[in-house]
Amino acid sequence: MSSEAFERPRAYRNVSVGELLALLARDYPQNEALIYPDRGLRYDFNQLEWMAREIAKGLLSLGIETGDRVALWAPNVPEWVVLQFALAKIGAVLVTVNTSLRAAEIEYLLKQSESNTLITVAGFRDVDYVQSVYDVVPELAAAEEGALHSIKLPFLRNVIYIGDEHPAGMIRYDSLLARSDKVSDEQLDAHLTMQSLDTVINMQYTSGTTGFPKGVMLTNRNIVNNGYWLAEGLALTPADKLCVPVPFFHCFGCVIGVLGAYTHAAALVPLETFDPLHVLQYVEQERCTTLYGVPTMFLAELEQLDYHNFDMSSLRTGIMAGALCPEPLMRKVMERMHLTELAIAYGLTEASPGITLTPRLDSVELRTQTVGRALPEVEIKIVDPATAEECAPGHAGELCCRGYNVMKGYYNNPKATSEAIDGDGWLHTGDQATMDAEGYVRITGRIKEIIIRGGENIAPKEIEDLLRTNPKIVDVYVYGIPDERLGEDVAAAIKLSQGETATPEEIRDFCEGRIARFKIPRHIRFVAEFPMTASGKVQKFKLREMHIAEWRAQRH
Repeated sequence: MSSEAFERPRAYRNVSVGELLALLARDYPQNEALIYPDRGLRYDFNQLEWMAREIAKGLLSLGIETGDRVALWAPNVPEWVVLQFALAKIGAVLVTVNTSLRAAEIEYLLKQSESNTLITVAGFRDVDYVQSVYDVVPELAAAEEGALHSIKLPFLRNVIYIGDEHPAGMIRYDSLLARSDKVSDEQLDAHLTMQSLDTVINMQYTSGTTGFPKGVMLTNRNIVNNGYWLAEGLALTPADKLCVPVPFFHCFGCVIGVLGAYTHAAALVPLETFDPLHVLQYVEQERCTTLYGVPTMFLAELEQLDYHNFDMSSLRTGIMAGALCPEPLMRKVMERMHLTELAIAYGLTEASPGITLTPRLDSVELRTQTVGRALPEVEIKIVDPATAEECAPGHAGELCCRGYNVMKGYYNNPKATSEAIDGDGWLHTGDQATMDAEGYVRITGRIKEIIIRGGENIAPKEIEDLLRTNPKIVDVYVYGIPDERLGEDVAAAIKLSQGETATPEEIRDFCEGRIARFKIPRHIRFVAEFPMTASGKVQKFKLREMHIAEWRAQRH
């Protein structure tokens, strides 16, 4: 369908998640909504709304009510999108679960969130979800449906299984359709009308790069409007098809991806799990116009383009986010993948997640060297972490934001909430940044990641940006490790390009004369991969731990 057919498309904001799909079914019933090429699955908005309503009624028949927490532990299967809207129609809180969690972590999450229902699949990669659930809830195997009583998890009442098997004690997802007859349309609609825009509808557990994960409470207003403004920045229309290889359990997937597309009636083409070759195949096959990803995903896709010839000419725009985006990578993606209007988004889960976006028609320099300007209806400021005074343009400090996008708080954690959001409603991001007189923001590092070497404050990003200009280096992360004399010293983990070799001395020589000598990494490791969260964020604390362990082993 040509973009001319949608000169004045409807777009939706200030509606609840459950209402959004109903409006799309009313206004664009026959438009493609959800496409899984490998499954041959194609839902239009009318079909997706019908499915979401039937599943919602099936969930209501199990006693799931407004405000109940329902944890969803699954990769990007089609049922994920259906459940996102089905739960929203009830007013139940979707608790998104990282696909890489192990038994002890799922126990913590279910307990902390006080979830009364867990929805899961057989497993993901090397994790057997079913066995993990039995390990945590041994009572489940002998429990009758809906009559679960767990000693460890007293809130848990139901475990629903997506798949053809029927594990003992679990309720089959497919049976929800049969159960839907027990609940009337009027009963379901009553749950939708009970909600407000400020009803908590989504709970995301922060990636847990440090400490125990916290449950971020997000409302209808938070996530629908954030998805709207990010998609508006890309100029999405009902003519667009969005390829989403990022996980739904993260805000990038279920907010910027699902809700961003649907606030503008665009179609979704998700991948169940990330595979760079499948991304390129789906883009070519479905003529996708939009592509999302974190930098490591785009790197992997570019590597596939070295060996395969795919037609990327349908692509126009997309978002790179989730980690700091090096300029050389952005330029390659724009040129080789036809993403001429690629934008950088910056944010964090506590901000629903978007705070800034680079205007899609800005110069390449601004789109590669900044994270753009504040989204509409969002205020930002840079403050001195020591004094809380606002910084002058160009001066580095902590980035803070305020607006509709700020989370309601951390679930059952008022202390952490008050530490993150001050009395005037400003969310403190923990990111170090500068903002110029035009409002363009540059992220210069994490406040907590600043390396203090002999009294000198060193921002890892400055060193990373320099090292990424070395043609031998694919990617690099810099961090501090303990030093008896200096307090901390500079270390780097480097991934070399295929077939390249280098020595630590060669890397240090490359830095000589380009940055101050005290910033040059003294400790260098060459690695094949970086430890990451499932949402694509490099875990620097793990790099630091691995480095220290190796260093100690060498000393002994």
